[in-house]
Amino acid sequence: MDHGLTVGPIKGIEKNLGEMVNKIALGGANAVLGHVGIPLYAHRGYGPDIGLILHLSGSTTLSPVSNYKVLVNTVLEAVKLGADGVSLHINIGSKSDPEMLETLGKISRECREYGMPLLAMMYPRGENIDDEYNVDSIKIAVRAAAELGADVVKTNWPGDPDSFREVVEGCMAPVIIAGGKKAGIKDILEITKQSIEVGGAGVAFGRNVFQAEDPTKFVRALYLIVHQNYDVDEAIKETQL
Repeated sequence: MDHGLTVGPIKGIEKNLGEMVNKIALGGANAVLGHVGIPLYAHRGYGPDIGLILHLSGSTTLSPVSNYKVLVNTVLEAVKLGADGVSLHINIGSKSDPEMLETLGKISRECREYGMPLLAMMYPRGENIDDEYNVDSIKIAVRAAAELGADVVKTNWPGDPDSFREVVEGCMAPVIIAGGKKAGIKDILEITKQSIEVGGAGVAFGRNVFQAEDPTKFVRALYLIVHQNYDVDEAIKETQL
């Protein structure tokens, strides 16, 4: 739910973030990820407890260099807020990837100092990238995060299970997949199941969750697939999606 900084108040996260966090928590999500607006306005005390991952970097779509994610918060602030983890977004292959990699190394060191888990969002994206779903590019991106000390790596689904298996096998840290553009519920659940079967550690979905017709049921279906090893049809039947 870090989208508000990047693209503004889109459907599902217009203003009442607390209500959406509650819906996600009721579904069984392990954590919600967002900027400091989440703990300030929408997290804990509004409903069921759910983990918090504080996002430390960002940019807006209005920027002429929107692929350059700059630091907007600190690990120490995450500690003060009681966050369960922090995250960074790094675009490998952009003109600014040297600065972002430097930031990742710095934040990784601080996370080890404070005992704070680090999620690195690693995407092949920018001026030097023709296809951000190319498996070889994704493998480089996720391995870079592990080499710099990330505890969990989030990246694009390359399109098929065999390619994603290569990604997982080439990275020491657990790898989870991003949801990408909004898609059909069954398609997303199928990709989730395929990713888990070849070694993926979970999912980190945004619009596909908070813009779903019933976010709670959709998160519950994801929970059943990721944590309970349900088949897709079983998860759909159980949640009545």
